[in-house]
Amino acid sequence: MQKLLIEAFLEQTAYREVLLSEQPAKYCLFDVRSPSEYAQGHIPGALSLPLFTDEERKIVGTAYKQQSREVAIKIGLDFFGPKMRPFVEQVENHIAQLAKDKNSASQARIPVYMYCWRGGMRSGAMAWLLELYGFQVFTLQGGYKAFRNWALAQFNKPYPLCVLGGYTGSGKTELLSHLTSMGYPMVDLEHLACHKGSAFGGYDGTQPSQEHFENRLAVALTHGLIAGKPIWIEDESRRIGKLNIPEPLWHTLRTARLYFLDIPFEHRLAYIEQQYGHYPTDWLIDAVNRIQKKLGGKEAQTAVQYLKDNNIIAAFAILLRYYDKLYKKGFEDRLSLGGKVQHIPCPSVNNNENVSLLIEAEENKIINKAISAFTNIFTNKNT
Repeated sequence: MQKLLIEAFLEQTAYREVLLSEQPAKYCLFDVRSPSEYAQGHIPGALSLPLFTDEERKIVGTAYKQQSREVAIKIGLDFFGPKMRPFVEQVENHIAQLAKDKNSASQARIPVYMYCWRGGMRSGAMAWLLELYGFQVFTLQGGYKAFRNWALAQFNKPYPLCVLGGYTGSGKTELLSHLTSMGYPMVDLEHLACHKGSAFGGYDGTQPSQEHFENRLAVALTHGLIAGKPIWIEDESRRIGKLNIPEPLWHTLRTARLYFLDIPFEHRLAYIEQQYGHYPTDWLIDAVNRIQKKLGGKEAQTAVQYLKDNNIIAAFAILLRYYDKLYKKGFEDRLSLGGKVQHIPCPSVNNNENVSLLIEAEENKIINKAISAFTNIFTNKNT
């Protein structure tokens, strides 16, 4: 068994490509903490392989505090013993699936990585068992706690962000995906938060915990930084559903250059109708009711009635005007902080056309920056 520091651990588990998608590839990464600890937050891409259940962990912990370390270890061994063979077989089956070959030679080429809370007895016990069976095992020195410290530290870095802005219905998320397909690094906050950022946002699934959102975000930012190019990111409010963008990163976002897609209201309204118009009416009404206080009782009541009358466009127009007003306030706050804004007039919500306008604007900024730097150097030499 070898213990690795956090940077080496992440490097060897290919976090650049794999942890971002949370899909384990040609390696095994296991979290041996209890199920509730894993659910609260884990290294993206790790599979849960709990040494103890939540109840077993509670019993062992109580024995440690109220009796002694030795008693706790013996109780832990009682829980661990009957699971030893199932643990080995579970890891073996996973490796066999990765190798697509059940012979030991193929499996031996795939190492096993694991961690517990602080890199102590739980990961040590599991590593001992798997190494005894014949696996090559690496553990994380400092455990998940070391990863959390690493993740939080990522938000203090001066990232080269290009912030994509625009009123609701500008197709910003799809445009970012288009940029990614062209090789530009991108951080999709809405995807990482599992939320669309509007009244309809929660429709796509349950949001992660704040802790796990931060874990995913830290990995995504690091992945983008490695590319050596400006990182595109959508302009969001600090709160995305129930989650918050970490304060240091939020400050970086608010002071970075904003590329504002200026698209006519009617085109954005048509786009919103296309995206959400097929949702069940009852769900849409619930979505309006969730923002009733912010929207205003009269406006909310009118929007609900439009939905009941199947007048989707009229209902969405009320919501769109509300979000335009909300975005404008955030836009003004950005300007008050000294943020730089570049308006990009766009005739419609068209990814192909708008991405060309966006890239042209960014390239012109880089060229102008280079010319300015050269001019300053030349001026200084002649003074």
